[in-house]
Amino acid sequence: MTRLLIMGAPGAGKGTQAARLAIELSVPAISTGDMFRDQVKLETTLGRQVQDIIAAGDYVPDALTNKIVDERLTQDDASTGFILDGYPRTADQVTHLDLLLEMQGTNLDAVIHLEIDMKQLLSRLFKRADAQGRADDSPQTIQHRLETYDLTTGPLLEEYKSRGRLITVDGLASMEEVTKAILHALHHRAYFVPTFALGSAARRGDTITPLKMV
Repeated sequence: MTRLLIMGAPGAGKGTQAARLAIELSVPAISTGDMFRDQVKLETTLGRQVQDIIAAGDYVPDALTNKIVDERLTQDDASTGFILDGYPRTADQVTHLDLLLEMQGTNLDAVIHLEIDMKQLLSRLFKRADAQGRADDSPQTIQHRLETYDLTTGPLLEEYKSRGRLITVDGLASMEEVTKAILHALHHRAYFVPTFALGSAARRGDTITPLKMV
């Protein structure tokens, strides 16, 4: 079983890497952002509730986000694992996910953090805005989303680091190199050795870059 979180600022490449890892690890990539945007397009009750929130670059309230994640993680294809993109984003969501996994008798295997320089990140986001025309990719919204991310995500990364679950990867490398670096780090953490035998670098949550790959 493979249960992963993938975290990073907006535009860091979470969706791309989640999709690539899903193929490599044979588990579904689950994006809360995509699920909410689908609800908006379908004009469902939930979609109408979250439309303005998403357009403003704010986080959807915990209760709504927890509910949609609960429903998705109980589907059959997630029974053998998943890659969560965009969740959890708050301390309350971390607690909720902990309780959900505990009820299922499982735990997270690792939390992947895609680290990226802010200037490079802004360049990526502006290019994506031009190419995709997403409502939540206006310059003002982009800045707001990044500020919100900085305020809320730092403590979550520290929490997962303290649990020995955090793997930080350089998100500025090529798409292929980032995927290889993540798989390399995963294979040297918990998939082929017991958790108690992990090396000190893994326990510390050290950064893993493509240059360190063997």
